[in-house]
Amino acid sequence: MRKIVLAGIMTLGGFLTANAQCQTVSTITENFDTWKDMNKCWTAQPGKAMLYASDKRIIFYSMTSPGENMYLTTPKIKAGTYTLTLDVSDNGGETTLELFSIGSTSDAKSYVSIAKPSKITGDKKTYEISFKKDNHLGLKVLLNGIHQAVYVDNFSLKPKK
Repeated sequence: MRKIVLAGIMTLGGFLTANAQCQTVSTITENFDTWKDMNKCWTAQPGKAMLYASDKRIIFYSMTSPGENMYLTTPKIKAGTYTLTLDVSDNGGETTLELFSIGSTSDAKSYVSIAKPSKITGDKKTYEISFKKDNHLGLKVLLNGIHQAVYVDNFSLKPKK
């Protein structure tokens, strides 16, 4: 029993150390081309479905669990106003994208919607977003069918001038 507790503490300590090294940013330009796994400064919350990096993009995949709350969370972003652009497409069916301001990735109460769900149509999406304090940006994708997928690429967050 003591070994299990010690292993859990060491794992948690390693996780906290890895995340502590991530810096608060004011710009993000990511095309996901070099990602083989999820970047340590980003967080994937797939629920019972799958959320992963593959084929030079991020893939949200419902498997046999439609309706799951799936979030991709950025590193912490400095307070300010930003322009976000990203390419988002799907493999058919009803899919939506919603943006969240997230104070703590481990506290669901800190998830605040900042852009209402919008239908994914395969077009480039552009948003103007504002943070009153340093927060993470969360992308929530909703897949309503079995074996649906949404693809995110060319993520760009720049300070608004």
